[in-house]
Amino acid sequence: MKVYYIGILDNTKQPAVQLCGEYELSDYSRFTRNEYANFMTMISKTVAERTRPGQRQSVQEQDYVVHCYARSEGVAGVIITKDYPHIAAHSVLSKLMDQFLAEKPLATFQGKTKDNEVDYPPIKEMLVKYQDSNEASSIAKIQQELDETKIVLHKAIDSVLQRGEKLDDLVAKSGDLSAQSKAFYKTAKKQNSCCIVM
Repeated sequence: MKVYYIGILDNTKQPAVQLCGEYELSDYSRFTRNEYANFMTMISKTVAERTRPGQRQSVQEQDYVVHCYARSEGVAGVIITKDYPHIAAHSVLSKLMDQFLAEKPLATFQGKTKDNEVDYPPIKEMLVKYQDSNEASSIAKIQQELDETKIVLHKAIDSVLQRGEKLDDLVAKSGDLSAQSKAFYKTAKKQNSCCIVM
């Protein structure tokens, strides 16, 4: 699971304007990071432009998924991920947009025409924090706990089955021992019956 890009865009304009954005491109060569960043900016603008206010959408492009949440205030949050749960990605976008709009009045970003003209440091913190999808969504965290519980249950069932097989062997052996012990008892009783003193 990986978050490669988080951005906030003004999607009322054509083309959309990236107000602020952050990238995590350490998986790529230093020589190609700029091209990946440009690609992610371009695809995020395209998806933001095509997302209506109040709408959420996720678009897959090769191995990446572009998640977008457009608000009625004229801004859209975009996150680009790989192998990241959709619920967690949209939870991150909701938190990002709520926090951004609470801290930045509309006047601070309306009318911006160049990319990255709005300074918003919490976006970098969010990019780092939400690399783990469990941080983003309590639903994702619960799902992971359920998966772990299921794994533990499967292990417990397997060990019970192994124990059950071993118990079956013990029961069979105890049946054999029981027959042998009954035979021993009878033989011992016969042997001792001649030695009774009255």
